[in-house]
Amino acid sequence: MATIHFVDGEKGGVGKSLFTRVMVQYCIDNKLVYELVEADQSNPDVGAFYPNNHKIAVFSESERKAYEADEIFNLALTTSVIVNLPAQVYPAVTDWIERNHILEITGKDKVKIHKWFVCSGGYDSVQLFMQSLERFEKKIKHIFVRNFGLCDDWKHVDENKDLKDLIKAYKVAVIDFPKFSYRERNMLDAKRINFAAAKDYDELGILGRQRLHSFLKKAGEEIEKAKIWNPPAASITPPSTKVAVNNNNGRIAPKK
Repeated sequence: MATIHFVDGEKGGVGKSLFTRVMVQYCIDNKLVYELVEADQSNPDVGAFYPNNHKIAVFSESERKAYEADEIFNLALTTSVIVNLPAQVYPAVTDWIERNHILEITGKDKVKIHKWFVCSGGYDSVQLFMQSLERFEKKIKHIFVRNFGLCDDWKHVDENKDLKDLIKAYKVAVIDFPKFSYRERNMLDAKRINFAAAKDYDELGILGRQRLHSFLKKAGEEIEKAKIWNPPAASITPPSTKVAVNNNNGRIAPKK
């Protein structure tokens, strides 16, 4: 069964785009078939890293644009879809899911929805996650992504009784998204170099490529802990190995 992977966080600046790019690379490294959808109109930064390997969809509460997100569902009928969501899109996405009764579709057209909720550790970020979890209960699988690039002490979150109770009740997977060093991130962001191409990007230097490899390896291990993608075998490419990509980079793994 194909799946829609919403990378959410509701607030801006919580790390959704970086996590989406890492998930794309995880699929490339593990030869997983996927489609990438950029849903952030105001800041389509994920699409900019994959200019020839993404589709665009818009979530809107406007009746005139209400059908533009349907392409996500259509794609998910044949493959897994990774969707980079913009900030403050919860009402529009929720309306799209409920208005189309997507969670009620059965048979060959049934599509699972997973929500990878990237959290900054802030009060509002945690509350928005709890809101989404309670709204969809067990109908949507939530994964709580603790972004250690923005918060390195999660004690205050771990001690939140309401959050702990919800995570236990809905069997939520909790994963830790590691910090990506500012030097390497800034270099890649400035030139819109995706992770596949970055593995052979000489300007990073040997140690820079090693830090990149370490970051992707740790992030990939955390993604695997959620037991959502379930690749046949991990195959994170070491920095010394050439990656077969053309200059478009990050192409979809071919179907077998």
